[in-house]
Amino acid sequence: MSQKDTRAALPGGDRIHWGKDLRSALSFKSISTGIVAALFGCSGPALIVISAANAGHLTNGQTVAWLFAVYFLGGLISLIMALRYRQPITGAYSIPGAAIMSAALVTIPFAEAVGAFILSGLIVFLLGLSGWVGRIMHWLPMPIVMAMIAGALIRFGVGAVDSVGAAPLIAGMALVAFFLTSRFLKSVPPVLVAAVVGFLMAYFTGAIQTGGVDIAMVAPQFTWPNFSFDAFVAISIPLAALVLGAENAQATGVLLAEGYRPPVNAMTIISGIGGIVAGLLGGHNANIAGPMTAICASDQAGADREKRYGATLVNGVLFCAFGLFAGGAVPLIMALPKALIGSVAGVAMIGVLLAAFQQAFNKQSGYQIGAFVALVVAMSKLSLLGISSPFWALVAGIAVSAILREAPVNGVSATPSENAPVDGSRV
Repeated sequence: MSQKDTRAALPGGDRIHWGKDLRSALSFKSISTGIVAALFGCSGPALIVISAANAGHLTNGQTVAWLFAVYFLGGLISLIMALRYRQPITGAYSIPGAAIMSAALVTIPFAEAVGAFILSGLIVFLLGLSGWVGRIMHWLPMPIVMAMIAGALIRFGVGAVDSVGAAPLIAGMALVAFFLTSRFLKSVPPVLVAAVVGFLMAYFTGAIQTGGVDIAMVAPQFTWPNFSFDAFVAISIPLAALVLGAENAQATGVLLAEGYRPPVNAMTIISGIGGIVAGLLGGHNANIAGPMTAICASDQAGADREKRYGATLVNGVLFCAFGLFAGGAVPLIMALPKALIGSVAGVAMIGVLLAAFQQAFNKQSGYQIGAFVALVVAMSKLSLLGISSPFWALVAGIAVSAILREAPVNGVSATPSENAPVDGSRV
């Protein structure tokens, strides 16, 4: 079944064929990659949310409600998009968005922040309905988009190296296991082997300890929203910009790099709906997530691109479960060494990073200086107006290319096309 056919397959079509297609997508590799993505998303990022909640002096019930909103709805988005489009379009929430809440909640009451969360989702939703986001993504030069992806995700590769320095035995053995499996056991997912070996090393060295997260298994406490101009300016606008300029843009670029034709407007609309509903529940947003999509769309999820959405399905189920049992799940996840999670997440990104670099710096596609500027800006920690570096990487790369009047070589198109396949220079 082709990608074009499967888009129209739900909810009608041949149910028997649909069931067989779904079962084939849940392969050993896709399941293991989905688990790795969930481990990454449910570890460090959860602590960022908890840190922001502590900064705002939230109750345990409000913190659990926040975690429930972003994880359960993020998982639900994964399930909806994967089943609807048969692509590894993965939901979660904006990690930088959670980070900026640590500062915002110091001065803004949480009830006003909740109102701002809802308005942020509304902004994204309306822009998705307008179709502007899709038109913008089809106008952007692909070398600049791919360079932004490479710069934004290179931190995962660097993080794997840093993990070896922090825990040589655990992370080092995990990386060795990954590459040896890739060389000698091609039928076995190397990411899964790396995770298992790293876990065993952590267990036998006593590195697995109870996480120090002080949160009880309590019922969620929802907050009635208030609306204020200050919260709108400080939270709604930056958060909407992060969802569109960082998360959705990264996810779109990753999917294009892997040969998919992502439904950009639909991704924006569901991110807006996720933001509104998450806000009503007390969470900052639930949207299509760049890093999670990158893991699930990588070749670690299987050689057949049309089956990689199985990794997103697995990730979605685990995210939903984590959201439902957030109060008790966080300490269990945080008992795992950060070096283990960092090293496994890093090697899972290898395929995506290679594809992004190859498409960004293909001379025939042009825009080479603009792509380089986008790369270094995305790699930086630049943050202006509360918006992180991936967005500004696109702005800077396009601006430099416009100033230099860069263009593809010999008239080769370097912008996304609706009908052309991805081959490194055309989309």
